[in-house]
Order: sequence, then structure tokens, then C-alpha cells
Amino acid sequence: MNQPAFPHEATTTLTLQGPAGALETIVEAAEAPVRDAVAIVCHPLPTDGGTMHNKVVTMAARALRESGIATVRFNFRGTGASEGSFDQGRGEADDLRAVAAWVREQRPGARLWLAGFSFGSYITLKCANELHPGMVISIAPPAAGRNWDFSTLTPPQCPWLVIQGEEDEIVDPQAVYAWIDSLKLDPPPELVKMPETSHFFHRRLMDLRGAIKNGIKPYLPPATEGATSA
Repeated sequence: MNQPAFPHEATTTLTLQGPAGALETIVEAAEAPVRDAVAIVCHPLPTDGGTMHNKVVTMAARALRESGIATVRFNFRGTGASEGSFDQGRGEADDLRAVAAWVREQRPGARLWLAGFSFGSYITLKCANELHPGMVISIAPPAAGRNWDFSTLTPPQCPWLVIQGEEDEIVDPQAVYAWIDSLKLDPPPELVKMPETSHFFHRRLMDLRGAIKNGIKPYLPPATEGATSA
């Protein structure tokens, strides 16, 4: 199966060939001023109902597009129309690698950004230093519990924004803060603590949008001269 070309329409649904078969994918063009970057946004845990249509994922993608960054969302293997079956984070990392390879082949001059929500943030962090992104955005990273071993992750060697709800009922906020402190990074990631905010950012999605747009502003590539959003 030949991989499709990177689309230029506002919103395009397409199928990429992944390691376990087809990967259902949505590509959305940036809003002006367009910047030469593409962000892959990864969704939460499939076994808990997570898909690329999750509201946190779609809001994160919206914030990126409004900042001039084209976005790619895809369903991990076994989710939606993507083939294969859930693989405890191993195969899902391979799925991300395949999507990133496609983006880099189709947009070789563009900077690659990675963003993820919950399980999706674990997958992006697992692959970050291998993929050398220009920016990583981690929303409610599950640093404790479940089966995701954050102690084995190497922190991204690029600007890194972490957003955590302080009333998250699924991911322990204190465990996230302790994990970040344990990394002893200089400089540390930019950590945004959102008060009165649950795991799924109920009634706080617009605040999440603002936190992302403000957090990435210092790291945006220059606008592409003469580019449009189409």
C-alpha cells in the first residue's frame, strides 16, 4: 500500500499504512499565519474508550492550528478504523513512529511537534528522543499507576510543556509533580497546574486551549512568508 500525499485541504481523513495495518488519520491545516511545522496529537487509552476524537485531543489540536501549526491525529491500532489490536504501549509507539516517518517524508522541511493526552502523552514521551521533535506537549501524563513505567523514559531534549489538572481523578497530580522534580532538569519543563480541573478538563477545555497557546508561543517557528491556511 502506497502512503498518501500530505493533504492541503482544511480537513482530510485518510488511511496510512502502519506496522499492524491501516491507521485511520485526520490531517487539518493550520490557520494563518502558517508556520512550517506539523504536530502529531496522540489520544488517551484505547481500552478506556480513548480515540482521536476525544475532546481534549481535538481541543489541543485546535489550539495548535490556531497558532499556525498543522495537525495530524490518528487512531492507535485496534481503535476506530485502525487495524490491529491493543499492544500495551509497545505497538502504539510503533504506530507513532510510522506516522512521524510519513510526516517527515511528506514535509521534509517542517518541524515535527509531538503532543499527547494521558496514555498518548506516555507514547509521545517514549518516542520523543528518537524522533527529535521541536516541541513536546504532555497533557495529564500518567506518571503513576496503570502499567506505564515513566522511570524508563528519557526526558525530551527540546522545549517541553506539561499541563496537569489539580483535581485529576485518574492521574495523581502530586505524582506528576514528583516525577518532574525527580528529573532534575535545567531548565525544567514548563508546568501549568490548572486548579479545579479534572482529568478530562470538563468545563475547562477553553482554559486548556489558552494554556497550550500561551505555553507554545515562545517556541513557534517563524511564519512562512506568503503561506496560506489552505
